[in-house]
Amino acid sequence: MRLTVFGTGYLGATHAACMAELGHDVVGVDVDPGKVAKLSDGVTPFFEPGLEPVLRRNLDAGRLRFTTSYPEAAAHADVHFLGVGTPQKKGEYAADLKYVHAVVDSLAPLLERPSVIIGKSTVPVGTARDLGVRARAAASVDVEVAWNPEFLREGFAVKDTLRPDRLVLGVDGARERADWVAEQVREIYAELLAAEIPFLLTDLATAELVKVSANAFLATKISFINAVSEVCEATGADVTVLADALGYDARIGRRFLNAGLGFGGGCLPKDIRAFMARSGELGADHAVAFLREVDNINMRRRTKVVDMAARAVGGSLLGANVAVLGAAFKPESDDVRDSPALNVAGMIQLHGAVVTVYDPKAVDNSRRVFPTLNYATSVAEACDRADVVLVLTEWDEFTALGPEDLNPVVRTRSIIDGRNCLERARWRRGGWVYAGLGTP
Repeated sequence: MRLTVFGTGYLGATHAACMAELGHDVVGVDVDPGKVAKLSDGVTPFFEPGLEPVLRRNLDAGRLRFTTSYPEAAAHADVHFLGVGTPQKKGEYAADLKYVHAVVDSLAPLLERPSVIIGKSTVPVGTARDLGVRARAAASVDVEVAWNPEFLREGFAVKDTLRPDRLVLGVDGARERADWVAEQVREIYAELLAAEIPFLLTDLATAELVKVSANAFLATKISFINAVSEVCEATGADVTVLADALGYDARIGRRFLNAGLGFGGGCLPKDIRAFMARSGELGADHAVAFLREVDNINMRRRTKVVDMAARAVGGSLLGANVAVLGAAFKPESDDVRDSPALNVAGMIQLHGAVVTVYDPKAVDNSRRVFPTLNYATSVAEACDRADVVLVLTEWDEFTALGPEDLNPVVRTRSIIDGRNCLERARWRRGGWVYAGLGTP
């Protein structure tokens, strides 16, 4: 099939490349000429394992190209995916839909044949219905709006697109062409359906709520174990063993029960806040009031690590030399949006410390956000004469470290494990002062 994908950020570029990998003729569209030029050369403007080979293979095969031209995109296909960002509004919890509106307002008047716009972005419930009204008011032909939420994990985005856990499609059942929309999507994902990926056909509101509900649940699970870790710290209990014990319960499971610095990135924090904002607009804010505490618990972990760093250097960070290993919000990503690691590094610097950060992939992005921090090109350089070392992103390079690796370079043998990812007994045997979150 001939498809377009509007937006070539993390979601859009991945979706465009993977739709071409499924054999479709795909045009990716973006208003940023720099992004379009990079992608056209087979270079992703962000780090995502496995994506560049898929991108280059399909560019070479002629199944994929990128453009800034909306008229070209409108003429290319009748099925248009919407993958632009929905960031948090400045000074508010609500999602900013200006990029979504811009695509629909620009695309709809250019359509010359009956078409469908399929949303991938995470949006407040009710957005798809409103976009349908908006698109049909601007178009001279019949336009349908459907919603097909993404469930991508950074670091696993290609796998999650080509072999997802499930496919969800929301359609407006009151529209005469609702069945046609579903048929188009089934044809797009024919290979996935043949592989028996579950396909759920829903109304628009349910499809919108599935993604934000999934993120809210995961955020709640992470904050739950971090709340328990606070109790563990007060009692001397071990949250890692406790989580293992909980994980054997099939009703609970072990995934996302890792206590530590908490969640960040471009999805979970802003999505749960937008969920709270939209629920308030609908008069159902009481139903998700618990998410405010979920958010509070998560943010409290960051200040906890700053306090731990201060204690590790004698009570005051003023003049201390602090090494921070990790800047991305998670491993296998260069994403520093709302990164707990980078946030902690910045707060420690504001307390007067000299902070040196090293991350295998996220240094360039970090420098753009926090240019005043020092940045290193290796673990050894970051830890040179450090008074305390903080491990804040669980990259394999860091979890493989042992005391013997850092003994020659640090000034004080003190390490804070912000992700509970190190073998603490090994570090203590090596003569280090080890501190984790929720662990004795």
